[in-house]
Amino acid sequence: MSKAESFLIPHNAYVIVGDGRKALFLRNEGGGAAIRLKTERILTNDNPPTREQGSGQPGRSFQSFGSSRSAVEQTDWHEIGEQRFARTIADALEALARDREIPGFVIVAPPRALADLRQSFGADTKSRIMAEIDKDLTGHPIKDIEKHLTA
Repeated sequence: MSKAESFLIPHNAYVIVGDGRKALFLRNEGGGAAIRLKTERILTNDNPPTREQGSGQPGRSFQSFGSSRSAVEQTDWHEIGEQRFARTIADALEALARDREIPGFVIVAPPRALADLRQSFGADTKSRIMAEIDKDLTGHPIKDIEKHLTA
């Protein structure tokens, strides 16, 4: 799937707008060129920065011979939290795909979140994705999101 330059979002299709901290599940109550999004669900992720989650300095490793030491790269707990949140979003979409007759999904997320989501989607969800748009619209009002989708 690629950017959605000129496509119609069918009635009852879902537009998922998210990033690593928040996801909006918006259902299109309109049809054709008339998009009318309604919020169906909001997921949030309480994910503080790594400095607030980590345990201090990264460790060091010693070579099996000699006296050489190496630093161990510090774990980015914030990034891990965002990847877990992407799995949570993907699981919610899988449940929607299984439980309802949904014509499709449009995914709107910044590039990094979009990559995390792609890795987390199951076969049911992947088969229903109509378009992926790499923009961060999570903090925008629904009217602005509708304008971005119809532009």
